[in-house]
Formats: sequence, C-alpha cells, structure tokens
Amino acid sequence: MVQPRMGGIQEEEHPSVRLFREYLRIRTVHPRPDYDGAIEFLEKLSIELGLPCKKIEVVPGLRVLILSWEGTNPKLKSILLNSHMDVVPVFEQHWRFDPFAAQKDEEGNIYGRGSQDMKCVTIQYIEAIRRLKLEGKRFPRTIHLSIVPDEEIGGRNGMEKLVESEEFRALNIGFALDEGLANPGETFTVFYGERNVWWVSVRCPGNPGHGSRFIENTAGEKVRRVINSFLDFREKEKKRLNQSECLTLGDVITVNLTSLKGGVAYNVIPDELMAGFDIRIPPAADLKAFEEQMKQWCQKAGEGVVCEFLQKSTCDKLTSIDPSDPWWSAFSNACRQRDMTVQCEIFPASTDSRFIRQIGYPAIGFSPMNHTPILLHDHNEHLNQKVFLTGIDIYTHLLPALACVPPLAGEA
Repeated sequence: MVQPRMGGIQEEEHPSVRLFREYLRIRTVHPRPDYDGAIEFLEKLSIELGLPCKKIEVVPGLRVLILSWEGTNPKLKSILLNSHMDVVPVFEQHWRFDPFAAQKDEEGNIYGRGSQDMKCVTIQYIEAIRRLKLEGKRFPRTIHLSIVPDEEIGGRNGMEKLVESEEFRALNIGFALDEGLANPGETFTVFYGERNVWWVSVRCPGNPGHGSRFIENTAGEKVRRVINSFLDFREKEKKRLNQSECLTLGDVITVNLTSLKGGVAYNVIPDELMAGFDIRIPPAADLKAFEEQMKQWCQKAGEGVVCEFLQKSTCDKLTSIDPSDPWWSAFSNACRQRDMTVQCEIFPASTDSRFIRQIGYPAIGFSPMNHTPILLHDHNEHLNQKVFLTGIDIYTHLLPALACVPPLAGEA
C-alpha cells in the first residue's frame, strides 16, 4: 500500500502500520461487535507467526483467543499479554474522518475507534513478537497473548469468566501486562492498581398527582435531595484533587450523575424517579464507610429511597512496584535502559487487570503512548504512526526482560 505525501512524494507504508489500520477497520463496536471478523484476522496472524492458537468459549457465543509462544522452560510461570477486541460506540457526526476507515492524515495521525483503546496494543504485542522471532530469539518463560471480548461493557462475559476457567489456570501465569493510558508529555504512565467501579441506581418513590398541584412528599423532591448529596460530595473530592500536587485522578473518589429516569406525562407527578451514578473508588478507600455514607444520603432524602447496585467491585489488591520485586525490577529496568521516564499511578477507570489482580496475579497497565492526548472513548480518537511504531520497539525490549526473569521461589 502506498500513501501520498506532501509535494507529491510517495512513501511505502510500514507493514506494522498497515496491519494496525486493517485491524481498526474491523467493526468490533458495541452493541453488535464483529468478534468473528476480529478472531479470523488474529488467527491468520497466529499462523503467520507460528504461534499455537486456542479459542475458549467463556460463555455461549463469546470466545477468547489465546496465542502462545512457548519458552525454553515451560514449567516456569508465564507472561500474559492481555488486550480486548471490542470498542465503544461513536458519534460519527463529530469525527473528522470515518471512525472505522483508519484514515491517516498528513501528520501521520491514524484516526479510528480503538486506535488508543486498545487495538494498538494488540498489534504492538504481535509485531514485537514477530521481530523477536525473526531474530531467532527464545526465552525461558512462555508468553501468552489473551485477546478478550466485552471489556468495554464490564468484562463480565470476557476476562472475568476467563480467569475462572481451567484453561486459564493451565496458562500458569506469573505476571501480566494490560492496557494503560496515553500521556501528553514525555512521561509514560504505568498503572499498578485501579479504582473500584460502583454503578448505583437510587430509586425515589413518592406521592403521585396532577402536575398543577403542590403535592407533598413527591419523588422529585426526594431525587433532588439525593442528587444534591451525591454531587456535593463530588465537589469536595474535585476540590481535594485540584488543591493537591500529590494526588492524581486515581487517588480520589469520582461521582457522576449519568442517568435520570421516570415520569409518564408532563402533567402527571410520577410515583417514582430514578437517578443513576457512576462512582469510582480508590483501592485504599474505606468501601464500607462510603457505602454507609450513601445509605445515609438515601435516608436523608426521604422515606422509601433505596440504593441498588448494578456493578460493585471491591478489589483492594495492588501490584508491587517495590524495587526488590523481580517482576517490577525487570519492567522498570528495561524502561530505564531505554531512557523512559515512568510515572506510577492508580488507574482512574477500570480494565480487565482488576480480574487478574483479584485472583492474586501481579498485573501492570501500560500502553506505550507518550506525546499523545488522552482520547479513549472521545471523538476523533487517533494515534500517531511514529508513536505506534515506537511502542513496538518498547515491547521488543520489555518482553525479553520479563520472559527472562530468573526462576523464583517455588518454580522449577
């Protein structure tokens, strides 16, 4: 494939970039992601690279793909490189280009849903392994690639089911890499834990009646009190973040009103209204105390107001970033050898890493994208091809470091 350049000069596109753009064009977008198309594409790559490929049906109709590069000592615990196939919906009218055309502009920016979150990382894993294999390299530890569905809708029918399976236990995981975030500056952000996700529905019953009257004890009055309590707390946490140079977004509790439901007609006071909130809580926070606080807000709002959970994670596990930890030492030393500055944080949203950490495996969230605006789930999501290619170089350096970690206590 040949791409035009300024002044009429033409340049042959890098094959890794071409592959990345091809993957972006597969419409794995919710609510009807083309998982079959993605799996077919990735299976072809596994054949090209000579990597055994296994499909695991975690729930009826949903499959996880596992590609494996066996180490010279397969009894040692393995390295897991995780990524997800699915992407979030788009509002096409706000995009500069078709979000599923993988258009590249004159500056080398590749536009597409999933360009940052996280189809780039999948291809970077694969292309790094391709380079290492072409160089004739092999390492003591086996490297597995897991490519999962449904991460963008909570991972309940993807990674959560996978980690419960016998097939996952058979992978003998020692350490995992998963997605991170872009960083607009020189630094690369690394995530060693993440906030818990609480999706909360607060139901507010009240007295119905005609819209022309002053009905007492209405659902509207109650839902207003609920919203005020939740959003007043939001402002306090926002202020705490903005006034501290030490805190990052992952260190505070965010509360956002994301839905309001109820009512049947403009002239009818409803008998119930519902407010939905997206709440993200750091692993160091007192979860029981915060849940009790929400109950108090509901009680204060009025009789019958109840809080229901649609999602409630409670993981407080963190991956060690102590210099004495062998996995972190291998990762951080490899970064230093490339003169990379890393900044360790708690991930502000949620990824499949939480399921991996929850069952006791160390996992780091890392997407090698510095000098890049954070555009996951945003309009005009894009990644520059130079940043993408540098990411492959980084993984080509990182994977040998991790796969060569000496045998640990209890390993063969």
